[in-house]
Amino acid sequence: MTKQDVDIFLHPGDWYFGDKHHKVRTLLGSCVSITLWHPKAKIGGMCHYLLARRTDRRASTLSGRYGDEAMLLMLHEVLNSGLPLQEFHAKLVGGAAVLAGIERDQPHDVPSRNIDMAYQLVKQLGLSVHAEDLGGNSPRLVMFDLATGDVWVKQTQDADMNKISAHHKARTRA
Repeated sequence: MTKQDVDIFLHPGDWYFGDKHHKVRTLLGSCVSITLWHPKAKIGGMCHYLLARRTDRRASTLSGRYGDEAMLLMLHEVLNSGLPLQEFHAKLVGGAAVLAGIERDQPHDVPSRNIDMAYQLVKQLGLSVHAEDLGGNSPRLVMFDLATGDVWVKQTQDADMNKISAHHKARTRA
């Protein structure tokens, strides 16, 4: 595998920050991914968070499982890059209501809270959203190319999602 072929897969709670030699992929249901990309330096990152924020604040380390903490982890990398945060482009993906039943009708369900957190974070940081694909009820396969900043999203049905997940598991075992 050459340096230009590095493919990173994010599981729920994972995040990654790197350079133009990487493509980052993930599968999203009610989770949300935020991508940050610098068009001149061709560096950036993506997180895959499960919940907007932690309910128990006693933890001593940050976790990518929570939107606010995942963004702090990526911000640390942005600061280390020495580049101005406001030069990064943000894209938001996910937050599908994939669970059947009454949860979809709740104003504060997990997908809605995850989407609200994404908007809140980019607003607080003064970032502009260059693209978004949020809500709905279909899971998403997401690919982020750090060389171009492009984010591809394929909405899929549950059966397709199971095939994709099984294919990924087979690839990671090989």
